[in-house]
Amino acid sequence: MSDQTPSHQPRGTALRRGWTTGACATAATKAAFSALAGGGFPDPVRITLPKGLTPAFSLAVQERGEDWALAGVVKDAGDDPDVTHGALVRATVRRGPPGSGVRFCAGEGVGRVTRAGLPVAIGEPAINPSPRAMIRQAVEEVAAQCNVSGDVLVEISIPGGEGIAADTLNPRLGILGGLSILGTTGVVVPFSCSAWIHAIQRGIDVARAAGLEHVAGSTGRTSEKAVQAHHPLPDAALIDMGDFIGGMLKYLRTHPVPRITVAGGMAKITKLSQGFMDVHSRRGQADLGQLARLAATAGADPDCQARIAASNTVAEAFGHAQEAGVPLGDAVARAAHAFALGLIDPQHSRLEILVFDRAGQLVGRAGD
Repeated sequence: MSDQTPSHQPRGTALRRGWTTGACATAATKAAFSALAGGGFPDPVRITLPKGLTPAFSLAVQERGEDWALAGVVKDAGDDPDVTHGALVRATVRRGPPGSGVRFCAGEGVGRVTRAGLPVAIGEPAINPSPRAMIRQAVEEVAAQCNVSGDVLVEISIPGGEGIAADTLNPRLGILGGLSILGTTGVVVPFSCSAWIHAIQRGIDVARAAGLEHVAGSTGRTSEKAVQAHHPLPDAALIDMGDFIGGMLKYLRTHPVPRITVAGGMAKITKLSQGFMDVHSRRGQADLGQLARLAATAGADPDCQARIAASNTVAEAFGHAQEAGVPLGDAVARAAHAFALGLIDPQHSRLEILVFDRAGQLVGRAGD
């Protein structure tokens, strides 16, 4: 809900960008504090983002009490499939003791941090450092304009946020009770995948802070359930890496754990074996000719190789190999392991590759 398109993107072209929960919380806080300070509710309310953009947000809610004020902004995530798109982000601002500065608390639908390893301390509301800095800046601006103290208590809430958070990685990261207030730039770039990469990194940070020595990254729910049956790991050790195998492994290179398992389906791990770090279909398809040549190293005869190369899908290729008694899964796992070793620090981490079929059965393994 804004009168400025992020990055001055021309309207009607490409994918429309949106605003983070951090930007919405900042706008709501600025409007609420302005009303509390006697300046009324600015509608729309304009804020300044870290990279200099100055979007204005329409208010969906505005309420005023004797010693508090509340404002709310509906989040517009643009064309990104963000689970918080359309959520109402509210800020309730109250005066604080002299010298207390800006303090934060979690209202309805905003989570609290319960595990170490996140950029916010245990017990604090899940409002990340960048949104906190944006909110403090907005409070300072209003305090200067209205000539009042900037000592305030800011409560951020998202009605229904706890239910939305159940479909995010927050519970696994130890963020309980609701959503996180996120965003380093204030702008949501559609399908940029930055939020997913951020979640992968925070999951690794939480596992390391808990002293876990083994993490397992999975490409999807089937492989995650399969790896849980294979290794008795706690939830904090399970990383939902999706298609971003390279992103996870490169972060583990600089933030190592002693043992790493990469678990995925046949097609995803085949693409990893062929040098793909992002194994989403938009990045390209598996090379079935190359897969046939790999099958040859596992004992496939020319006829089997031809059937694999002519297959419509990787799953069909694996079926031909299975009929011929060729351990293609192990060959794929070995090739994937050889490539993935170059993404981590082998001196500090041991790497295992597990390949599962669509039923969650192990069909290939290498490493560790």
